Amino acid sequence: MRFRLTPRETSFYDMFAASADNIVTGSKLLMELLGADSSARAEIAERMRAAEHAGDDATHAIFHQLNSSFITPFDREDIYSLASSLDDIMDFMEEAVDLVVLYQIVELPKGVDQQIEVLARAAELTAEAMPNLRTMTNLTEYWIEVNRLENQADQIHRKLLAHLFNGKYDAMDVLKLKQIVDVLEEAADAFEHVANTVETIAVKES
Repeated sequence: MRFRLTPRETSFYDMFAASADNIVTGSKLLMELLGADSSARAEIAERMRAAEHAGDDATHAIFHQLNSSFITPFDREDIYSLASSLDDIMDFMEEAVDLVVLYQIVELPKGVDQQIEVLARAAELTAEAMPNLRTMTNLTEYWIEVNRLENQADQIHRKLLAHLFNGKYDAMDVLKLKQIVDVLEEAADAFEHVANTVETIAVKES
């Protein structure tokens, strides 16, 4: 394997920014899903699948760059963790959309829109933060706000579960809907993992 003595540091920053921008695309598709009828959801799922594949490509590019660089802008394990967590977010969002289509969900329960709004805001904040890794500035507000959003997502998730188990839903529908809201909650957790990794990197580099 060929190693470079001088790191192409800008490529890491650019690739992290591209991954985060792709997550914003995914969050917009989630928002679009909310207002779509059943006939339009399959097409949205196809676009989400394409975005997820683009996310995979971005993650593989980061790993390839990591494996072929002798010097990196910050610790290798943090680069790996950040790339993996960004990829997880996209995976969870794509899974949620796919489940809605596969289970032929006619109407999503009240509260899912709040989950998706939280994810959309976290996506915007993450995309705004990634370029700041280059200078390690203006990041504190980002990870504080994402952690606050994750706490909000937890509360929404618990209320959704209580709603699903109130006896008004068929047992099979409960299983299907619970899986969807659980996956959306996992996406919120993954945003927090990204923010925590960014905090770790900033602390090490300070």
